[in-house]
Amino acid sequence: MAGESPDAPARDGKVPVLEVRGLTKRFSGVTAVSGLDLAVRAGEVHVLLGENGAGKSTLVAMISGLVRPDEGAILVDGRRRALGAPRRALRLGIGTVFQHSMLVPTLTVAENLALGGRWWRAPALGETAATLRRLAGELSLGERQQVEILRAILRGSRVLVLDEATAMLTPQGAAELGALVRRLVGRGIGVVFITHKLNEAFDIGDRITVLRQGRKVGELVPRDFASRGVDELQSAVVELMFGPAAPGRGRVPDAGDPPRPRPRRDGPPVLRVRDLGTDSAGGNAPAGISFDVSPGEILGIAGIDGNGQKRLAEAIAGQLPYRGSVELDGRKVDGLDVGERSRLGLRYITDDRLGEGTVGSFSVALNLVLKEIGEPPCWRHGIERRDRIAERARDLVAAFDVRTPGIGTPVGRLSGGNIQKVLLARELTGSARAVICSKPTNGLDLKTTRDVRERILRAAASGIAIVLISTDLDEVLELSNRIAVMARGRLVGMVANGPEARRRVGEIMLGIVR
Repeated sequence: MAGESPDAPARDGKVPVLEVRGLTKRFSGVTAVSGLDLAVRAGEVHVLLGENGAGKSTLVAMISGLVRPDEGAILVDGRRRALGAPRRALRLGIGTVFQHSMLVPTLTVAENLALGGRWWRAPALGETAATLRRLAGELSLGERQQVEILRAILRGSRVLVLDEATAMLTPQGAAELGALVRRLVGRGIGVVFITHKLNEAFDIGDRITVLRQGRKVGELVPRDFASRGVDELQSAVVELMFGPAAPGRGRVPDAGDPPRPRPRRDGPPVLRVRDLGTDSAGGNAPAGISFDVSPGEILGIAGIDGNGQKRLAEAIAGQLPYRGSVELDGRKVDGLDVGERSRLGLRYITDDRLGEGTVGSFSVALNLVLKEIGEPPCWRHGIERRDRIAERARDLVAAFDVRTPGIGTPVGRLSGGNIQKVLLARELTGSARAVICSKPTNGLDLKTTRDVRERILRAAASGIAIVLISTDLDEVLELSNRIAVMARGRLVGMVANGPEARRRVGEIMLGIVR
């Protein structure tokens, strides 16, 4: 929209109820959203699509008043507005319903509706008295979403942002939510609907915008829906989200890269998981998960965050009870605790490197032997052998290039990247046979990300079986031999890495069956 005044009406002559122009946000030098233009019209559902890291959450945070943009303008009814805080956004008629419920579970529906809103209108909702008296914690996920939407409407919202509202719902709950959304737009409310499900986008959307790497890369408008077939539209969205099919694994290897892992499939697998399932109070618990990982193989598990990946990793590692079986080198490890599995060579690199993976107040040296406390050679007859611990720590710090003032430095004082290197040094060495890596480069800078990925490749090249769980599709494509896609707690597809892998994984993630 170069050359237009920030307060000019949209090109179709109608002033959008909400519009962003040139919106840009950076975090620590990383651009999360860049030059984004977007218009939300009254009585329309505007769907946002994009893989993890595309900038959707940052955009929602800016239009909800949670985060201030670095550049660009936010317009409400054609007038530039500085939101500044969530309360300001609410007063301007912008309501947001997040994926995870914000209701207070110990309060009733009526009390939750009254929180921060127009409490005197809460009894006049057309709801039964029994429903209003129910505790929010007793409601189904779908019912909680509807209460949150109702609360937003009671606050006078004219724009409703639904951030992954169907991610945790059953198909029936999603259908009910879709019907509610259509009723809302029929009353003139503009809806921003964020989803990863392409069928939902086409079923409910009047307009679709696709984001990739923080930028708007395309938009489907009502005339596209009228003039183009479903298959053509689906193909267009896949290409916008994931790029055109191209040879290679997502990045051309450099001359100095370690050799790509070559699975050894002539013998039994190192890791075998059969019909694994867990219980969960929330949705998307793993169910019926089965796969094998051969020596030297990296099995990538792709998917949108929150689809059971973390619980799967914790179950395999022995941190959660589960149904089914897990075998390491042909031996069932069901019933063994975390320590026993680790000693046999089944390791877990958690995505919570400081809260769960290390003890921040303990030294680097002690964190490197944290899972061996009391065992030889660093302990003898229960007595700590400090010289052995120090020797082990110096060797691993040097081998994994951990930047630390000394091995006695508390690990919590290190940067995130160096804490991650401590985890890698501990879990990828010694008797390691199979390693579950959960989001191993999450939050790291580019150089450390590259270092961590190379460490994983080297571990696979040495014969270790790797399960790589990541929401970064580029990372999965760069490292993996095969890619499994996880959705709603199940593995819904398996793709061999290669020229068509990105597109095929994208289609599976979007729910396209060809």
